[in-house]
Amino acid sequence: MIRQAKLLAALILLAALPLFAQAQNASLHHLNVDGLVAGLEPEIKRAMAEGNIPSATIALVSDDRIVWSNAYGYSNLWSRTPAKIDSVYLIGSTFKAMSTVALLQLMEQGKFKLDDPVNQYLADIKIKNEDPKQPVTFRHLLTHTSGIPADFGPFPVWGDKNPPELEGYLKTSLKVATPPLQKEVYSNMAYSLVGYLVEKLSGAPFKKYVQENVFNPLEMKDTAFNLRPDMDERLTVPYVFDEKTGKQTATARLRASVWPAGLVYGTIYDQANWLIANLNGGVFKGKRLIAEPTHAQMLTKQYPQFRGPIEKVWGSEQAGFGLTWWVEDRDGELYFAHSGSVPGYTAFLLGNRTRKLGFAILTNGNRAHPHLFKLADKAIDLLKAHAKTP
Repeated sequence: MIRQAKLLAALILLAALPLFAQAQNASLHHLNVDGLVAGLEPEIKRAMAEGNIPSATIALVSDDRIVWSNAYGYSNLWSRTPAKIDSVYLIGSTFKAMSTVALLQLMEQGKFKLDDPVNQYLADIKIKNEDPKQPVTFRHLLTHTSGIPADFGPFPVWGDKNPPELEGYLKTSLKVATPPLQKEVYSNMAYSLVGYLVEKLSGAPFKKYVQENVFNPLEMKDTAFNLRPDMDERLTVPYVFDEKTGKQTATARLRASVWPAGLVYGTIYDQANWLIANLNGGVFKGKRLIAEPTHAQMLTKQYPQFRGPIEKVWGSEQAGFGLTWWVEDRDGELYFAHSGSVPGYTAFLLGNRTRKLGFAILTNGNRAHPHLFKLADKAIDLLKAHAKTP
């Protein structure tokens, strides 16, 4: 019965896909978009069925523009509401590299250096258990080598309790579990500290600084920490697939103590704009977000002693952390990536910096990472294959 239920759910979803796909084709003279899409859409349907993904929005980028985008499936299974290209999803930890850019902008202003100890910039907050002879540096924070634990601290959006204020959370929780550089431990708490450091070094609230110095220059008009009413009515429902029943179940919307680490909402167009900036060395529509050498450092593996795959899920043994971005050399071509995952949502970004090709996807599927990774690789391969000599 369970197998039949899963099969039936997959067939219903696949049947719905062509009806609810909303495409925007921007055929460039050097890209065979029609051929690319013909090869990619079967892979999209397969990934959604195998990954139990109710809906997805996808964008492909070449050089400095979106060359194709599409929406698939249902944003709300109960009402059978089709996903649209401007549907809103939680983007999760794909935001971490955006907060990194905010911090690195301040580094470029001379506010700190990457290998400075962080504690000396924290005023009333200190990293507990730190050995002064082995201090946590900014570089450690941005490579998940600080020894600061993972943490999350979930709070239901409609619950009676709220996440603590950022400063209060860090005062009570910030600590190291091990000295820096002992191992890589993916740390949301470290990126909450990044948010606090942006506030202290800029003199502006973190949300305000990011809005004015990251979102606005990139024309990310539908990316926000707090949903506007018009974004709320486009918000997708988060789902978790129940293996026992073979059914999708709506799950609780969450806030978290570590909100600067990725409790951010957005659309696929905004994700694509962010991808464009990173494919072009920190530049979007002629506006430079950070200097070229700084951006190059973001895409450079920082600690070769730590071998991939990253988080044991992405890349080969050669993969590693740049400054937040996951990076890997594949046959002489530089790839960068990052996923985002909050219960009921999975997002992924993949870029080929060498060829300036990129793939972005937002979904309301739960922990669908391996399916998105495979789909992204296929998309980049198809982008390469269907590129034409001008």
